[in-house]
Amino acid sequence: MRKRRRGAVYVAIVAVVFAASVIPAFSQTAAEASDAAAAKSGSTDEVSLLKQQVAEQQKEIEALQANMKAMKERIDQGASGAQSASPHAPNLGQVANTTPVIPAGLVGPKGPSVAGNSPIIGAGGGQISGNPQVESKSAVAKAPLTLSIGAADFTLGGFADATVFFRSTNLGSGIGSSFGAAPFSNTTAGRLTETRFTAQNSRVSLLGASQVGENNVRGYVEADFLGFQPGNGFVTSNSNSMRMRLYWVDIRRGKFEFLGGQSWSMLNPNRTGISPMPSDIFYSQNMDTNYEVGLTWARQTQFRFIYHPTEHLAAGISLENPQQYVGSAAVFPNTSGAVVLPSAAYVSQVDVNQGLAGVGGANTTNAAGQTVAVSAGATSTPNLHPDVIGKIAYDETTGGKHMHLEVAGLLSSFRLFNPSTQTTSKATGGGGSFNFNLEFVKNLHFILTSFYSDGGGRYIFGLGPDFIVKPDGSPSLVHASSGIAGFEWQATPKTMYYGYYGGAYFQRNTALDPATGKFLGFGFPGSSSSANRAIQEPTFGIIQTFWKNPRYGALQLITQYSYLTRHPWSVSAGAPKNAHLSMGYANVRYVLP
Repeated sequence: MRKRRRGAVYVAIVAVVFAASVIPAFSQTAAEASDAAAAKSGSTDEVSLLKQQVAEQQKEIEALQANMKAMKERIDQGASGAQSASPHAPNLGQVANTTPVIPAGLVGPKGPSVAGNSPIIGAGGGQISGNPQVESKSAVAKAPLTLSIGAADFTLGGFADATVFFRSTNLGSGIGSSFGAAPFSNTTAGRLTETRFTAQNSRVSLLGASQVGENNVRGYVEADFLGFQPGNGFVTSNSNSMRMRLYWVDIRRGKFEFLGGQSWSMLNPNRTGISPMPSDIFYSQNMDTNYEVGLTWARQTQFRFIYHPTEHLAAGISLENPQQYVGSAAVFPNTSGAVVLPSAAYVSQVDVNQGLAGVGGANTTNAAGQTVAVSAGATSTPNLHPDVIGKIAYDETTGGKHMHLEVAGLLSSFRLFNPSTQTTSKATGGGGSFNFNLEFVKNLHFILTSFYSDGGGRYIFGLGPDFIVKPDGSPSLVHASSGIAGFEWQATPKTMYYGYYGGAYFQRNTALDPATGKFLGFGFPGSSSSANRAIQEPTFGIIQTFWKNPRYGALQLITQYSYLTRHPWSVSAGAPKNAHLSMGYANVRYVLP
């Protein structure tokens, strides 16, 4: 009994202790549950707020990322533009004589870009852009040699050449070949070779560009060192004289353009539009400074007016310096009736002195076979009116490949005075050309030029006369034609291959002088071997660019090989039927940046 009571007391004590310990715990748990319930309601609002803030921050991060991406794209575009300096003329790369003497990055005046009047921007040693698709506002870099004075930019350009050339016969005309004077193999010159080193083709230029109101104004001057050569020039000093090649100003306002000064003739084939820029004109890649047989060209004072109806089309007309040219191969009539005298009556009315400037004089003959002395100068030659040249050019760029087509026409007039009859007479001549420069395959250009004329021999490098003088003292036109077919292939960014086949043809035009009963004119039987019927020249060359940097310029090796043949209308008995020679050029060129 006592044991049961003692056990009940133990149980009661344990229950009290358990209760004492459990009740506070329950009380605390309840309180915590109550607090948790209250906190749960508050925490829900805080979580929503946090989620909202996170969403806003995510939007800000995405906006920052978009801005950073846009900035990176602009930086990449800027870097790409700095490397290329400008869009090049259609994929010709680093080339020889069309390598511009204007360095990288001169930005032309702002304004819409059209065919033949594209921004004048070029990488050092590269092409000046003539692409009608290019906008001048897209290029912002300036060349290292550009000086800004007020609102105008002036850029110095040029290149230094060291040239060696070899000919299998002694042509003796220097770095520029006298195509119509290749010596025959039975002559002394025809049995000797010719080798020479020269730096004469080195070139300097200055280009200025500015915006004057609504007018885009450009001025350009270019010179080399192929001027007057003193007789002892190659003995010690090699004092090569500087000469003016180009000197013009060009003004563009809207769709209209005007140029005045000495420039390449508009009859010269273009690579792009009717642009006067050297890189937009085709005169071959040859190192020969007389270029390629068959090329129609001149550099002369002119005033040209051009209209650009669209960015692809250009049409222009040019009034250019005329010259009544006969050359030294034509024979003049006697002007003194039955008495044969060495008269200069007709000789003084025409230019007979092609290629003889600086020699100090020249001679020609009359129908009696007598020598007539003429002066070396041709400024006294009378001219009736300027040569009128028109051209229409179309350019298109498709798939990154450039296509250029053009047609051109020439109008010339010639007037003579007969001192025996005291009368004047004239003849009007002209010619036409169709040319194209087509990039059918990327970086591979196919080139064709053609020229057909009556009285246009002067524009075929004066290899034949414009006209002859008939016995009555009137001019009679000589038919002349020429052309070039070839290619230019930029095989790699640093290597170009080029090749051309050029030819020129001059039709005979003769008459009998009643005073002497002998032939006169051009190409008659027994005429001088300088009266050429046909001249032909195939050419091949490679241009290798060793390095190029827009800040330091470019270094190139330019090579050329040509084979020249000429066929006179008449040759002496026992003489070869034609004259021919091989010639090769190697040139190291440093192009200013």
